[in-house]
Amino acid sequence: MAYVVRATWTAREGAEDVVRAALAELAPPSRAEAGNQLYVAYADRAQPRIFHLFEVYDDEGAYRAHTESEHFARLALGTAIPVLDSRERAFFETLDL
Repeated sequence: MAYVVRATWTAREGAEDVVRAALAELAPPSRAEAGNQLYVAYADRAQPRIFHLFEVYDDEGAYRAHTESEHFARLALGTAIPVLDSRERAFFETLDL
């Protein structure tokens, strides 16, 4: 079974471009991480302040490694998250039947 993360980030008004740029830069090194199966960031055209992330990892340890990476610290924790109004995350496991 894989470990799945679904997140919704809502940028503060006027900070949409900061969040969009941080996610665009964060995605490639996140996809290259050992244990990452899928990393997709996308925006809501009707609500430009809202961004979604869908991530799939081999296991919870791979996700934890992602959150401890230099690029996550710099781009998520240091750049995007400080300009968010809200950050929601939900965690799941795939059903490999």
